[in-house]
Amino acid sequence: MGRVVVTGASGGIGEAIVRRLAADSSVVMVGRDDGRLRAAAERVRSAVPHADLTLERADLALMADVRALAARLPPVDALISNAAVMARLDDVTSEGIQRTLATNHLAPYLLMRLMAGRASRFVVVGADPGGLARVPVDVDDLGSVRGLGPVPSVRPFVLYGRTKNMNAMFVYALARRLDGSATVNGAHPGIIKGTGLGRETRGALKAFKILLEAGPRLKGPDAGADTPAWLAASDEVEGVTGRFFVGRTQVDTAPHTTDAARCDRLWEESARLAGLAP
Repeated sequence: MGRVVVTGASGGIGEAIVRRLAADSSVVMVGRDDGRLRAAAERVRSAVPHADLTLERADLALMADVRALAARLPPVDALISNAAVMARLDDVTSEGIQRTLATNHLAPYLLMRLMAGRASRFVVVGADPGGLARVPVDVDDLGSVRGLGPVPSVRPFVLYGRTKNMNAMFVYALARRLDGSATVNGAHPGIIKGTGLGRETRGALKAFKILLEAGPRLKGPDAGADTPAWLAASDEVEGVTGRFFVGRTQVDTAPHTTDAARCDRLWEESARLAGLAP
């Protein structure tokens, strides 16, 4: 039995990933609320009675919590970064970082760098590479709120999209630096209902979310968990690294996410914000 860490594990796709992996692996569930974590663990145990679960509370919007989490974690077979938020643009943490940027990008950047040498596989849950092609990252100002569009209520979604492009860029940059000592891959889980991601949305974006989730073809968290869990545990992807997958199929992401110089600039700016040497 291996050991896997899953962030954002207290509901939605993260909980579904835990449920898939708990049949054969010991799973560390990471979330920011003790009550929600315990409730999710009970649901997993109801489905997988023999599940070996460890609960770790950490607010991944805070780099201090990420550092403390990394210090507590043992060596693992896989680490899946799934936690994500879509916060207001003016939602800034006590460390002075906008919450969407901190949670969605800086947390996996810092956690995976600190876990390098103590994990065999890294998986980053990203988003639709097709849609994200239109929202390139400003690699010189990661927290920039410029150029997010004319509709104020939609701007948090555009910023969220930028952080998901950062996820893909980080996958490529980390894979190059680890050079096969561990694998690093990204995955788009699909457009999934019931994730709670847009709970703070307002205006036009809230109306769009309501219409989207009313669609009969929208899949649930179990479908979204499939590719991330497969990347973490399957022998089919042993040794595969620096790739991005949709529906277990390797896909290309936008040229602005694969450009090595841009990825290196993102790496350097992320190190500065996270308090690490490049």
